[in-house]
Amino acid sequence: MTETKPLVLDVDGTFLKTDMLWECFWAGLGRDPLATLRAACTHFRHPERLKSELARVAPLRLDLLPVNPEVADLALRSRMAGREVVLASASDRSLVEPLAREYGLSERVFASGPDHNLKGAAKAAALVDAYGEGGFDYAGDSAVDMAVWQKAENALVVGHVPSARALSAEGRNVVELEGGWNWRALLKAMRPHQWVKNVLLLLAMIAAHRFDLQTLIPILWGIAAFSAAASSIYIVNDLLDLEADRLHPTKSKRPFASGLVPIRVGMIAFSGLALFALAVAASLNWQFFGVVVLYMIMSLAYSLKLKRLRWVDIATLAALYTIRVIAGAAAGEVSVSIYMLIFIFPIFITLGCVKRLTELTLATSDERLPGRGYGRPDRGDLLNVAWLGTIGALLIFFLYSISDQGQELYPTIWILWLAMVPMALWLVRMVALGWFGKQDYDPIVFAMRDKFGIGILMITLSLMFWAAGLWGEWFGG
Repeated sequence: MTETKPLVLDVDGTFLKTDMLWECFWAGLGRDPLATLRAACTHFRHPERLKSELARVAPLRLDLLPVNPEVADLALRSRMAGREVVLASASDRSLVEPLAREYGLSERVFASGPDHNLKGAAKAAALVDAYGEGGFDYAGDSAVDMAVWQKAENALVVGHVPSARALSAEGRNVVELEGGWNWRALLKAMRPHQWVKNVLLLLAMIAAHRFDLQTLIPILWGIAAFSAAASSIYIVNDLLDLEADRLHPTKSKRPFASGLVPIRVGMIAFSGLALFALAVAASLNWQFFGVVVLYMIMSLAYSLKLKRLRWVDIATLAALYTIRVIAGAAAGEVSVSIYMLIFIFPIFITLGCVKRLTELTLATSDERLPGRGYGRPDRGDLLNVAWLGTIGALLIFFLYSISDQGQELYPTIWILWLAMVPMALWLVRMVALGWFGKQDYDPIVFAMRDKFGIGILMITLSLMFWAAGLWGEWFGG
């Protein structure tokens, strides 16, 4: 590369491992969804105006945007060698100029404005006007950059761009830099480890003592649908939480926050997963379809607003867990007791408090958690609500045991009361582990991996089966 000629860097996908248009769109959905959607609908056919309006609605923390380390290192070495390093982007000028200042690059930038979209041939023409044909080196990452590479002296290709092979065939100097994304990172963004929470769909079947394939198979399909639906919402949640995640010590490593997976890929994955979930749900029955739709709407509402509201977020988390139980009943066409729903809701309230307690215990300051309504001073209140949930769940379980339905399903009532002992132990232990920060950030996922806790739950379940007379029915005697 010629050391005296300026080095021109594309921004989206090249200097940055993200796209500022989509960053603004999702930041806007989180801050002012109505204004963002209005801008998207109004200026859909005019990208230059859309970029300008979204940049106004949702200004970005440019210092938090993930940078491509290899490109940033090249920029630093070029500056130290005395070269001018210039940003040329189709993103709006109001973002590109401060980005250049943030990283000490040339004050001269090439960017889109409200009346023009600096992309492809338009960018090539602007650079040729400024430096002449062959008067600059250019780094880009997509096929649309071909128009610029053909006017540059040297082409720096970030990631895998098949069409760039034509440049080498023309005898041009092509330098390949690391970039792109991989499927493993996208799978991580789908959080398959969270799918274990969907075993809650089995609770209605277990509570009703319906242990047959005719009930189990549709519930297993329901678990698949709920897993896809949940993953689609996890992706949306991550896209809405980009800035908050980048301020978090561990969430900053998530695929979208760190730039390992492009936002556009996440949007495609969200659409595919949501369609799969709805298609499977509709194939089972319309009741289950309705529950899945309700779950997705509530999850989106939680991601957009409710998770930022004190106590409302915990109630919503508990409702989302409870909906899984209702979904299992709908998929397997099992009647679910109102006692059961009233019983599990306070348990999930407790676990929601445990989730926040864990986050606050592991927090490094007394400030509110990014994107949440709680700070470390709220730990005492969360602990009190967790104890209320625990006591409430045990009380409702006792009342169920003496109800007509409870006595019909569990004729040996004293054994059912005995099951309350390990049940109480499990809940108290979960609260204590959250208080001391000894858990994962998600208590349900932690519970499914906690061998000691699983042992306590198995004892509880065994006692309940004994009280119901199922052991004798299954094994005789």
